[in-house]
Amino acid sequence: MPERAHVTSSDALELFRSNLLIYLSKARPALDEVSAEVMRMRNWLEDEQRAHWENQARRRRRDFDEAQQALFSAKLSILSRASSAEQMAVHRTKRALEEAEAKLRVVKQWDRVFDNRAGPLVKQMEKLHTVLAHDMVQAVAFLTRAIDAIEAYRRLAPPPSGGAARRSGPTTPGGEP
Repeated sequence: MPERAHVTSSDALELFRSNLLIYLSKARPALDEVSAEVMRMRNWLEDEQRAHWENQARRRRRDFDEAQQALFSAKLSILSRASSAEQMAVHRTKRALEEAEAKLRVVKQWDRVFDNRAGPLVKQMEKLHTVLAHDMVQAVAFLTRAIDAIEAYRRLAPPPSGGAARRSGPTTPGGEP
């Protein structure tokens, strides 16, 4: 007959289970926050930034056209010659327009490639979310059952030491064989 296991405590399993629960309580919200941040980034890129730089490009195009018109008018004017201030205004507004158009191109490019770049990472996060929501919950339940089983086993009374009673044979009330 196998010997009885000497289980004195299930504290290590209890500690592991409690640490796992703490980890789950922190990991799930962090993962949800990252997922929400990816969605906010997509919306920001598609809506806010695109609209912002399209408006900036339109405004700067209008400013550039006005500066060119002022320079042209100054050149045509009989009384004045084209001033350097008007020429500098044309150059300044042209640089501002080019900057806005460049940023709009970058936003459009990121809009096109965002899902391709972020998609694989989002899928990995979804897999991790599944592990945390399903597999780890099952692991906590398994640990709970294991702890209960160990505690139930520990509470069992040890079997009487039958080996000494069998070897000695019948005894008399005085304790002699």
